[in-house]
Amino acid sequence: QVQLVESGGGLVQAGGSLRLSCAAPGRTFSSSAMGWFRQAPGKEREFVAAISWRGGSTYYADSVKGRFTISRDNAKNTVYLQMNSLKPEDTAVYYCAAASGSYHATRSRYEYDYWGQGTQVTVSS
Repeated sequence: QVQLVESGGGLVQAGGSLRLSCAAPGRTFSSSAMGWFRQAPGKEREFVAAISWRGGSTYYADSVKGRFTISRDNAKNTVYLQMNSLKPEDTAVYYCAAASGSYHATRSRYEYDYWGQGTQVTVSS
C-alpha cells in the first residue's frame, strides 16, 4: 500500500533547478514531521532535509544547505523540496518520508516509518 507519492524528478543540467513534490493520497500527515532522503548508486540512503509538523523548523544536510529548501502545505497534504544550483553529485533517487510518531524535524532515517517509492533526479555536467 503506497502511502507517499513523489513527483517532479527528471534530468537537468548542472546549475539548474527542480521542485520535488510529495503527496499523501488517502492519509493525512499534517501532524507528522516530514523528510527527504536520497540514495545514489552504490551508496547508502542519506538525509537531505526535514521539516516539523507546522513547518516552523527545518534541518538540512550540509551538502545541500543554501541550495535546497523544504516546505509543506498541510491543507494540500503535500511536502516540497525546491532544489537550486544542482550539481552532478546531487544525482540520486529522492525519497519522501513521514515520521508519524514525531512532531519535530529529525535527521534520523530510523524515525521515519512511511516512505515513498522515490523519484529519480539526474544532474548532467
